[in-house]
Amino acid sequence: ESTRPGAASVTLEDELARVVPVIEQIRKHSDVPISIDTSKAEVMRAAIVAGADMINDVNALRAEGALKVAVDHQVPVCLMHMQGTPKNMQVQPSYHDVVSDVVTFLTERANECILAGLKADEIAIDPGFGFGKNVDQNYQLFASIPRFIEANYPVLVGVSRKSMLGAVVNKPVEQRLAGSIAAATMATEMNVHIVRVHDVEETVDAVNVVNAVREAKSQIK
Repeated sequence: ESTRPGAASVTLEDELARVVPVIEQIRKHSDVPISIDTSKAEVMRAAIVAGADMINDVNALRAEGALKVAVDHQVPVCLMHMQGTPKNMQVQPSYHDVVSDVVTFLTERANECILAGLKADEIAIDPGFGFGKNVDQNYQLFASIPRFIEANYPVLVGVSRKSMLGAVVNKPVEQRLAGSIAAATMATEMNVHIVRVHDVEETVDAVNVVNAVREAKSQIK
């Protein structure tokens, strides 16, 4: 189910038909970790049975039954912040303080998950860049990544090719590689744990350079 701005929802049956066979086929040929990106409890359960290892939910496990599935199967989860729904989230997003509001939401959701029976070290958080935020709010969140790190959960950053980059470089989505790598590099320097990207090989090169410099720093006396 697409979560792009303006995207319409799809039926449970359609979503199951789209993701479960793919997971089953990947699992037949590889033990690579698989993350199911869904907000529907039924899809989460079916995906895990099919071989998925992790749940990534833009709705932070708030849908009926979603948190129970994660607890029942004891799988890692990524909780993302989103204001509204994909269909309406970009219609005048509004916050009292975008950074404090998002940090508070994610820490409260993480606490709810722990109270329900998930292990704290199996929870990651995602500020939800582009999900109910305007350009300025997105960059305020990005500049405040250390605030999310301080919450003591692994932080996932997904800004690859997004419109927040397009607004700065003034290029269409297929020409945002340099901007995407710059963002991934900065996120890595700020100690995020996961970067979600489209251009994997190029981003790995950039991250390896960041890590090499970091290692060299640690050796300087």
